[in-house]
Order: sequence, then C-alpha cells, then structure tokens
Amino acid sequence: MSQSEKTTARAGRPMLRSSSMNGGSYILDHQQYRPHQNNSGAIDDIIETSLDVCQPNEGNAEPVESFRGIPSNESPSRIRDSGIIHTMSHRSCQPGPDEPGKLVATLFYNSRNPRHPHIHPDSTHASSPDQLPPQPLLLAGLSPTINMANYPLEPPPPEPEPLDHLYGPYISQICLAHFLKILNDLQNPYQRITSSHRCLDSQVHPRVMEITFSPPPNPDYITLEELRRHESIWWFEREWNVEVVLQREEIWRKHKRLAVFDMDSTLIQQEVIDEIAREIGVEKEVSAITARAMNGELDFGSSLQERVSLLKGATSDVFEKLKSVITITPGARELCISLKRLGYKIAVLSGGFTPLAQWLADTLGIDYCFANNLTVSADGKTLTGELTGPIVDKERKALLLEEIARKEGIPLKQVLAAGDGANDLLMLGKAGLGVAFNAKSIVQLEAPSRLNSECLADILYILGFTKEEQEALLEDD
Repeated sequence: MSQSEKTTARAGRPMLRSSSMNGGSYILDHQQYRPHQNNSGAIDDIIETSLDVCQPNEGNAEPVESFRGIPSNESPSRIRDSGIIHTMSHRSCQPGPDEPGKLVATLFYNSRNPRHPHIHPDSTHASSPDQLPPQPLLLAGLSPTINMANYPLEPPPPEPEPLDHLYGPYISQICLAHFLKILNDLQNPYQRITSSHRCLDSQVHPRVMEITFSPPPNPDYITLEELRRHESIWWFEREWNVEVVLQREEIWRKHKRLAVFDMDSTLIQQEVIDEIAREIGVEKEVSAITARAMNGELDFGSSLQERVSLLKGATSDVFEKLKSVITITPGARELCISLKRLGYKIAVLSGGFTPLAQWLADTLGIDYCFANNLTVSADGKTLTGELTGPIVDKERKALLLEEIARKEGIPLKQVLAAGDGANDLLMLGKAGLGVAFNAKSIVQLEAPSRLNSECLADILYILGFTKEEQEALLEDD
C-alpha cells in the first residue's frame, strides 16, 4: 500500500472533533479539554488591534477603526475570540429565580467486577440437539432473580457490548462524552446542556467522577425519579460498568447532619440471626426465610417471629460468642469517624437484636441504637424464642428516622440513610439521600440510589468529598 493510500485509510477513522454544525464535541465543551492557545497572556492577545480580524456588523454603516490603545466612542475595544466562553452570568453560575436548578451525577466505576463481552444464547449453535447453549451472565443485584429457570422460554435480549475493557478500567474521556450525550438527548424541549466535572479520586485514571449539569430534563417530560431509572441510564451503566447516582445540586447535598444505618449486611457483613441459627444447627431453615424476607417476598414482622421461634433453646451468652465472629464492613469505621468530625449524629436502626446492635454502636461511636429484644428464660440461661417490645420493621425504621431528626432539629433533607433489605426501603425514601448499599435485587430496583462497593466509606464520594478530603478527615489532630 502506498503512503497516500495509508493516509486515505486512516482518514476514515472516527474522531471527536468540532464542526461548524455542532459547535464542538461534548469533550470540548468541558473547559479542561479545550485546545490550548499559545498566547503570551498580554493584553494585545486579548484585545483586537486589526480591522482584518474584527469587522463591523452587517447593516452598520459607521466604519470601525482599529483600536489605538485608549478606548473611546470612536475607537472601541474589540475582544479576540479565543474559544473560551465566559460571561458574568451564565448557566454555570447560580441559577436565577426563573431558571431551573442543576443536577449532580456521581459515577462509580465497578472496579471489583471487570466486565467482558457477553455470549448470548442466540449467537452460538449447540453442537447437538440435546446440548443447551451457554446462558447469559446476570450480575447479582441487577434483576430480581439470577435463576434462568424463572425466566420465560424466550431468552432475554442481548446486553450492551461492554466498553470498559476497550477504553480502560476507569471513567475515560469517551465514557464521559457518552454520558453527556445521553443527558443532552433527554432534553425536551431541546436545550443544550452546560456541564463541568471533578475527578474525586484520581486525576489520571478516575474511578469516581462528579458531573454537574444544567438544565435538568424538563420535569413535565421526565422527573428526577424517572431519570434515575431511565433505560438510557441503565444501558450506559451496563456498557461502561459504572453506577450513576443522581442528586439535585443544592446546599443540603453536601451538608447533611444525621446518618442512619441498617446493621446486618450494611455496618456488618453478616446477618446476626443466621449466625445464631448456625450455633444451634438450624441455619438452613432460618437463612431461607431471611433471604425471602430481605427480598420483600415475606412480611418482615411475621417472618422475624417465625425465625426467632427456631432459636428457642440457644444459650443466652450466644451474643458474647458472636462478637468475635462479626465482621465490621470495610470502611464503616472510617465513615463513622469522618461523619462525627463533620458534626453528624449517627443512628443504627436494626431488624436484628439489641445486644449486638448496642455493642456495635459503642464500638463505632454511634449516638442512637434501636433493635429487637429477645426474651430470656427465667433462669437466664436460654432464649425462649419470643420477642418483647415493638418490632423494628420497615414502618418503625421510617418512624424512628423521623423522630430522631425531629429531636435533633434536623430537616429530612439533611438526613443520609443506608441499608440493604426490603425493610429499609421506607427509611431510604424518607431520607434526603437514601443509598441501597450492596443491596438485595428488589431494593436496588426501588431505592432512590444504589452503591455496590467493597467500602462503605465510598458514600462520602456521593456527598461530594474528594479522596484527599476524606484522608484529611481521618488525620489525627
């Protein structure tokens, strides 16, 4: 192939570039990626000095003379078009009284679960009529079931082609450009969005990025709640192996004052009732009921009483034994320390049991603790398999959240809540920010936001804190 042929072949490759039709790519709309102008920075590089560069507007009969250095009516200054757009009042500034607000999207790259292209059943041929084609991969938390036997006979549609293995295991510039295009396409009536972004963990290969954009989609066309569940956002998440948390950009987003957590599978990695069941040999029966209850298939109150009845006869010192077994979720200690230093009140609202919930609260410096109470036999040696006092179910969790906020004089907009089970959904909906953390499938589908991460402290990214700020919160005085 000749050199000219090679040049012609290369010219056909797709590129992000500006044109007279679109006014620039989505990447170029971010100031960080504007082409650098090799100017000296002197005033002569900013003010026009030649009539060849700055011509009078059409229809203006008065001639325009070149600038002589002193502005006057006869010699007005003209500003050179450098490609930088900056005015004293624009959409990146504080919105006016009649202008829409801004939204913030926090993107998390799922680094613990790198993706590869899927094999769809219809894309391969079985070697024999009796051999089943390979089943598509369904990641945990993305559908109500991962058992293909529960799906209809027709296979699910092909999933989007993963792109992170092509462009890098982080939030790349092309990933950012794709997200901005999706937001731009959701404007109805059409308004071109303006946006900015911050890399919260790394400037080179960011895995957490915060994108602020305005205007938000027309609420008459699509609300924030609908945007969070929009098919385009879901498809983008699957393509780029990221999770998107959408919030309104307002003062309450970063300045919260009360944090409320579930205990089991949130602040700790186990389900306490399953651990007690293991001690007396009924783990299989109890765990099966627990799984269905946390997925919302069973009423929590009645299912809890059924599970507790199976614990009858367990020794009353079982909670002391479990303290050495319980694993505190990575990042939980750091999160609680950081929130306390920011002036937060912290509460644990658990569908588990008071002895371990109170121990955890003392360990992490938590201010409020509410959980269920098991009764003990008259001789104090065994559990009776019964409960005493009100059951901490989904309704009571939501009520307790409101009561604690009212007692502390904290608006619900300044409340953060995190949990993983169906009995946490009402609590998550009441809070200004409700996060389904490594949650059950049904909870991830219905919660205001979700985060699947190995570290609970990643919630601080959603509040807008950078990695450096989080490290500063943990420094000793």
